[in-house]
Parts: sequence; C-alpha cells; structure tokens
Amino acid sequence: MNYTKVSEIFRSLVLTSGDLIMDVYNNNKFEVLLKSDDSPVTIADKKADRVISKGLKKHFPEIPVITEEQVKSHDLNASTFFIVDPLDGTKEFIKRRGDFTVNIALVANGEPIRGIVYAPARQRLFYTDENGEAVEEMAYFSVSKLGLIKKIKTASSDNTALKVVASKSHRDKKTDEYISKYQCKELVSAGSSLKFCLIASGEADLYPRFGPTMEWDTAAGHAVLSAAGGIVLQAKDNRPLKYGKQNYKNPFFIAASKNVVLK
Repeated sequence: MNYTKVSEIFRSLVLTSGDLIMDVYNNNKFEVLLKSDDSPVTIADKKADRVISKGLKKHFPEIPVITEEQVKSHDLNASTFFIVDPLDGTKEFIKRRGDFTVNIALVANGEPIRGIVYAPARQRLFYTDENGEAVEEMAYFSVSKLGLIKKIKTASSDNTALKVVASKSHRDKKTDEYISKYQCKELVSAGSSLKFCLIASGEADLYPRFGPTMEWDTAAGHAVLSAAGGIVLQAKDNRPLKYGKQNYKNPFFIAASKNVVLK
C-alpha cells in the first residue's frame, strides 16, 4: 500500500469534514437526536461521516470501512480495515466546549498502523506521516497546502511528578482511584481522542480509561501515540490493546508514555 497516499487522503478528508462540522458548530441552532444506545448524534456527525466514507471508498475500494455512524458496517470482519469516528466527543460539541475530533485510522492485523486526529475548534492536527512517524501540523490548515510539520514524541516522564489526562465527560470513581496510585503533578481535563495526542506530543504522561469505548473512539489516537513512542495497554493484564474485536468494543485501557511505571 502507498502510505503517502493514505496520509494525504486522511488529511484531506478530516480537513474537509472539519469545515462542515464547524459550520454546524457555529450555527446557533442544530438538532440533537438520540441513537439506539441513547448517545447523541447531530447533523455534523452525519455530514462528516458521508464525506469520509465516500472518500475512503473512492480511493481504497478494496479496504472495508468501519464507521460509528453506519451500523451495518459494524458486522464487517476483516484483517485490514479503515475505522472512522467522524465526530468523536459529540457531547463536547453539543456543549460547545471545543474538545471534539475527527478520527480516521488504518488497522492491519490488530494494530492501528496509520491514524489522524483533527480538532477543528482547537485548530490542532495530529497524524502519522507516510513513514509512520507521529507529527503535528501547525495551524492554519489548507487542503491544498501543507503547513509547518513538527515531529512529536512522548515525554521522558518523571514518575514522581506525572501529568495525568482524564475525560471531561466520563470521569468516575474508578478512574480517580487509579490515578491516586500515582504521584501526580497535574491533572489535565480533555475530551475525545485528544487525550492520546497530548501524551504523544509530550504534554501529558498518562491516560487511564475505565469506561466504555469503541475501537473507532481510540484507533486513530492510538496510532499517533504508538508512532510517538507511547503505549496503549489493557488495564486488566497490561497486554497491548488490539483491534478487530467482536462488536469493536474495547476493554478498559491505560495509555501512557513508554517510561511511565504502571501500577
């Protein structure tokens, strides 16, 4: 596979989708619907999903596309596939808190090998480049022209003064109990897959997740973090988090820079 093309197409699709999402976000009124699992969805989710799905199928017709917003795709089973969350952090979007992202990843043999995370309201763009290295592109963004590219890597974490990032919308007692095992210098609150990227860029050290997630929530951020030298492990046994699982449901997990001593 031509990974240069993958990186270019991912970038084009998330930037185009991000523009559509921000058009809705900046509108004073938009309808919020509930899906069958009672999670919220908006026209922004659906518009972004159409753009990304159509683009991936056009450029890579041989590779299945798994996307949150198309329930039929959840029955697909393949060793290589794209997995998409067109608007991760819909609750943040609805509350106008800005921490929502567009996410696309390529998974092969259980590993997210390429990924892109775009936070349009925050103007932050993280991805794996054609060489599989983690980068952040500096704002402001254009589909037709690359901006300044900065290679990123995880911090040399100090286990006596960790920066821990946790969810804005899904913080719970179990998460707090786990965090209390560590010597924390700072607790950073962030939404969506940005949490992976904050570790990838060295802005945080540890992200524990003891709540339900799906593979489309995590794959893109996982790919970026892995490329930056970080790890994503199952909380129960510290084994690597894998993809292509039944129903695409994740177990609880811990994401961290590689030299954090996990408890």
